[in-house]
Amino acid sequence: MPTSPTSPTSPRPPSPPAAFLPGLELSRVLYEEAVRPILAEAYPGLRYTAARVGSGSEVLGFDTPRSADHEWGPRLNLFLSAEDVTEHGERIHRLLAERLPKEVRGWPTHFRRRDDDALDPVSGHMEPADGPVDHRVSVDGLGPWAVTQLGVDALAAEPTTRDWLSIPQQRLAEVTAGAVFHDGLGLDAVRRRLTWYPDQVWRHLLACQWQRLSQEEAFVGRCAEVGDELGSAVVTARLVRDLMRLCLLLERTYAPYSKWLGSAFARLPVAADLTLSLRGALAATEYADRERHLCDAYEKAGALQNASGLAEPVDPARRRYHSRPFLVLHAERFAQALSRTVTDPELCSQPLTGGVDQWADSTDFLGLVGRQAVRPPG
Repeated sequence: MPTSPTSPTSPRPPSPPAAFLPGLELSRVLYEEAVRPILAEAYPGLRYTAARVGSGSEVLGFDTPRSADHEWGPRLNLFLSAEDVTEHGERIHRLLAERLPKEVRGWPTHFRRRDDDALDPVSGHMEPADGPVDHRVSVDGLGPWAVTQLGVDALAAEPTTRDWLSIPQQRLAEVTAGAVFHDGLGLDAVRRRLTWYPDQVWRHLLACQWQRLSQEEAFVGRCAEVGDELGSAVVTARLVRDLMRLCLLLERTYAPYSKWLGSAFARLPVAADLTLSLRGALAATEYADRERHLCDAYEKAGALQNASGLAEPVDPARRRYHSRPFLVLHAERFAQALSRTVTDPELCSQPLTGGVDQWADSTDFLGLVGRQAVRPPG
């Protein structure tokens, strides 16, 4: 079937065309020039938080002009207290529909709704409107939104150890990235609480990530030895992805889902040293080249681990895989060194399977946030 002219893959620009503006800046302008004055006039004294957080490439700072083809534009999260949501939420939403400007910096504030009967089921296309706008200023209670986003009530208290293992990193990134323009309800405090894992959870997740590498590092050579070059390449790609996620963990950066993993990795200081090795491993058509590039990357990642001071240093030099003629890191040595620094009883009793992102990679599954949906094994 040919691509619909309004599908997310279409190159059709928004109407009317406008100069691209990063989405977070567009959200700031929407708030400061439109939403804030409306609220100040109609609801003086209202306590609220205005932000752009949650889903959307602009929240992580990865949006480009391509992003404008769906669910991108003048968007804002407006958070109220539970009482004010009940009393004023629907009226505020209607008020904004009636009084928001038709466009901000040339970008329409009206978004087309999903048409389930149409060939193109994608919602979120900006388009001009004559009457009230179907805007993307959400009006929510801050506590319920946090529970929906994370599966736990992070507004009320620090997540427990099991909570931390249950929350996908993408969701943590969506809450802690983005921007807060006005904070009357304490969203910034929640964001600070979730900025990074507690020390013991961090050490455990790092140990689990090294363990993942150890499970497959010898398979690159074994596949090639039996003539399975495709299998060898596939395992190499998996190891490259796990090395990238390891570096993000070491650099205290939440890993986004696969579309933005490379973009997030490229921002790390270590990327300058590692990228050539990782790309070389992926591009290699012979096992010897894959092995060489992977081992170069292993050694650099091992040196980064040692420099962190989180555990006793481990020799990062490549070595034979027992009696077999494959060069590997024996990454389990780093996992073991880190595990010896984990003293939290709950984590000590856990197998080295880690957080939900480390034992599942289905986007749909990771979207089922909450301890009831993504309970870690053990």
